[in-house]
Amino acid sequence: MPTNNPATSTIRVVLLDDHEIVRHGVAELVNAEIDMEVVGEAGSSAEMLAVVARHQPDVAVLDVRLGDDSASGIATCRDIRANHPDTQCLILTSFADDEALVDASLAGAAGFVLKQIRGNDLVDSIRKVADGAQLLDAAETRMAMQRLRSTEAGALASLTEKERRVFDLIGEGRSNREIGEALFIAEKTVKNYVSSVLAKLGMVRRTEAAALAARLEERQRRKYD
Repeated sequence: MPTNNPATSTIRVVLLDDHEIVRHGVAELVNAEIDMEVVGEAGSSAEMLAVVARHQPDVAVLDVRLGDDSASGIATCRDIRANHPDTQCLILTSFADDEALVDASLAGAAGFVLKQIRGNDLVDSIRKVADGAQLLDAAETRMAMQRLRSTEAGALASLTEKERRVFDLIGEGRSNREIGEALFIAEKTVKNYVSSVLAKLGMVRRTEAAALAARLEERQRRKYD
């Protein structure tokens, strides 16, 4: 249910991006509109959750990729939707791929837009989600999930039993030391396993593997809901 009527009241917006220049640019764009206002900004997930709790905005615009020390925009969206359901989330992404679409949908985002989007299209998207619109097409999301499942299933099948265990522990947020303690192997050996897992999954960062593990867990949970 919409929390705001853009025709009669101001849409309160908060911004999450770890690049200050980008935040300021988007803020200027939003504040130039007569019916919306940026009421808070953040450069990390933790800061954004505090900003949302303080301002109770109508829309949170979240960059999908943040610094290594911060949760992703997708994870931040999930936390916002769980604790502040009246705040709609709009994900900013550089690439409109199946993974971004599925992750945004599972996290409860109302939509995602490319960073290359024109300014008037961005503010129009903010208005739409503030008014309760869902910009993520359900049929398109299902098709993307099917394509992603087939790709991920093949990649996961290539993992050895020990690599799959390491993958699961990465998904639980365990450090290399903690994984080593759980599997009774040296931390150096864990690093080798992590490198192998990432290579087989076609990933560069362990945060990507953690996101995949979270996505698989969410699908499994929904299957039995």
